[in-house]
This record gives sequence, C-alpha cells and structure tokens, in this order.
Amino acid sequence: MARKTGSHSEITGPRVRAEAQRLFARHGFAAVSMRQIAAAVGVQAGALYLYTPDKETLLFQLLETHMKELLAAWQAEPRGQGPLEALEAFVRFHIRYNGERPEVVFLSYMELRNLGPENFAAIEALRRAYETELETILKAGQAAGMILVPDTKLATMAIIAMLTGVNTWFREGGRLGRAAVEDIYWDMVRKAVGA
Repeated sequence: MARKTGSHSEITGPRVRAEAQRLFARHGFAAVSMRQIAAAVGVQAGALYLYTPDKETLLFQLLETHMKELLAAWQAEPRGQGPLEALEAFVRFHIRYNGERPEVVFLSYMELRNLGPENFAAIEALRRAYETELETILKAGQAAGMILVPDTKLATMAIIAMLTGVNTWFREGGRLGRAAVEDIYWDMVRKAVGA
C-alpha cells in the first residue's frame, strides 16, 4: 500500500513508537493490536510494518531504547567525590530520570514477560548493567568503611525497587514536590546502608 499523502518516515516512525508506548502502558501489551496503534497514528495497519516487523519487536525497541538512554544519561551524570556522593547522585538521578518517563518504566517492569527469550535476555543484560552501576558504588562504600550492608547485590535490588516505586504514587502538584521526595529518599537510602 502506498504511503499516505503527507506521511514522512522521520515523523511517522517516532509517532508509531510513542503511540505504542502510550497504548501498551494504558491497556497492556496483550490487549493492544497493531490496528489500534495504526489508528492512533493515523495510518493503515499495513503501514506499521514499514517501521517494525511485529508487535513484540516494537515493545523490545521501546524497552531497549529506554535502557540504553538510561545508561547513557547515568554515565553523563556528575557523581561527586567518593561513594556516598555517588550513591546520593544515583538516588536522585534514578528518581528524576524515571519520574519523567513513567510509561516506559511501567512497561519495563510489567511487560517484560511478553518478550521472547532472545529479546528478554538482551533487556535483562541492560538491566544488569544498570544494577551493576549501583552495586559498584555500594562495594566501594563498603571497602571504604562508609557503607554497611550484609549483601551488596540484595541491597542493590532493594534500593532500585524502592526508588522505582516512586513512579507508582508520585504526582506533580501533590503534597511533596520532586526535590523534597529526592531529599527524603536519599535520607532513607543513606540510613538503609548504614551511612
């Protein structure tokens, strides 16, 4: 089928991804059809296959892009001096970065199960890379005698779960602003690691 008049791949491709992300987050991956995505974008269903071979690949691309951008943004983030400043930077970064992307964070946790083994493994490897960033900070803090946790891997998973949980309840304009939430969570994480 010919491209719709006025359609441009550099515009339509990002719109396909944005609408898929919105629909998957709102209704769940399994409940959304390629036809629904096409209708939201304003193209024929067959036109979607110019941008993705199938729905799972579309989900994978959303999750992979998110994880790669998350890792790149963390690499660019100032860390301060020493493990405690690095840990504080991580806490604040995680809340801020993920708070600005609630839909894809939700998909990263709730829809991962819809990926086939190869795609699942690729996303898991990216997640492990991010988790390793935090664990490395905790290990450095432990080696310096500034952090005391019984198991750095378990502490890593607990801290990330706690920080990601902010996305489930935080709303702009609520009782606490994002900066106040970051301050409180940093205090809780600091105490949780014995610092």
